[in-house]
This record gives sequence, structure tokens and C-alpha cells, in this order.
Amino acid sequence: MKSIKARKQRKAFYNAPLHQKRKQISSHLEENLLLKYDRRRIPVVKGDTVRVMRGIHKGHEDKITQVHVKDTLVDVEGVTITKADGKKVAKSIHPSNLLITKLNLTDKWRRETLEKGLSDDKRKEIESEAKIQLKQLEEEQLKAQAALAAEEEETEEPEESEPEKPIKEEKEPVKEKPVPKQVKESKKEEPKEKTAPDTKKETKTTPKKQPTQTVETDKDTTKEDKA
Repeated sequence: MKSIKARKQRKAFYNAPLHQKRKQISSHLEENLLLKYDRRRIPVVKGDTVRVMRGIHKGHEDKITQVHVKDTLVDVEGVTITKADGKKVAKSIHPSNLLITKLNLTDKWRRETLEKGLSDDKRKEIESEAKIQLKQLEEEQLKAQAALAAEEEETEEPEESEPEKPIKEEKEPVKEKPVPKQVKESKKEEPKEKTAPDTKKETKTTPKKQPTQTVETDKDTTKEDKA
């Protein structure tokens, strides 16, 4: 939609679909890249090296870490702002304030768009540069994997704790050797031979009660009286 009115232009810009907004997130190329690719500007991609041209961070040059298509903003590595609580957060920058100094050629589709209308020599240069960048990317990925593996190993190892007190080892009960049956029988028989008969028990035994004759006499007297 083309209109002279500013309000309609702003409305079309903010309500544009994402595939159109993606093209709007573009920055100017440096002079040597402009001559090489015969382009004035190009949409920004994660991994492109850019230089900040305006604002507090003017002159800062580093790689793009993230592209916010919906907000049409870009995060550059090293461009941060401190919050009230002291934390550092990435400060997003509009792509119009950036200048591309080095392109990320690892994407196959991007290379094809850049090679359109260029000579064979320039195409070969782009391909050779892309191979170098791909090797560098693989090395970075391997380093990142190694770092992650090292961190996992550190977390798996037990953390250094306070020295534990020495635990007293409990002594195991000594098992008695099995004694043969003959020895056991001899031990049982020995105390019987040594023990003498108890005299005290015999003395204490009470004599048996003898039947009294008085009862019989009484019975006889009773019988005579009845007769």
C-alpha cells in the first residue's frame, strides 16, 4: 500500500505481516562489501558482524546475537544496559543504526541471493569464504560441547563437604569353633562324679507320721457304751 499520509504509512509499517517485516530489518553494507556484492543494504542475520553508528555505544563492533522480527530490533553482543537491581540486560538496537562489516555466509539460501548477477570469480570467492566460516562454526560447536561435558562432570562429582567424623567399626562377633560330641559328653559327665551327696537334705527330711492308738481306743469305748 502506497500513501502520502504519514499516519497511513506508520499503520502499514506496524501492522505488516512477518514476511514483510523480515525484509525491513536491513542495514547498510560497508564500502568494500558494497563494491563486492553490488548492493547498498541487506537484511540482517544472526552471526553478521556490525558496527554501531549512533547512540551511547557508537563505534562498538561485534556479532549479532538475536533478531527480533516482530519488534524490528536487533541484539548486538556486548551492547548491554544495567537494571536497577544491578543485572545486565541486552539493549536492542534498530538496524538502521548499524553498519554491516562482515556477512555470515553459512546459509545456503543467502549465498544464492548474493551470487545473483555476479561474475564467476566473485562467486568462487563467496564459496571459499563460506567454507572457512563453516569450519570455524564447527570448531565453535565442538568447543561448546566440550565445555558442556566438563560442566556436567563437575556437577556429577560429589561436592566438597565438611570432613566427616571417623566412624567406629563394629567388631564382628567371634564365631566359636564347633566342639566334637565326645568332648561335650565328657564335660557333662565330669560334674556328676565330683558332686557328693547332700547330707543337709537328708537331715531336713521330716519323719512320717505314725498312726495314733488313741483313736482306736476311743472307737472301742464308744462301741461298749452303745451295747
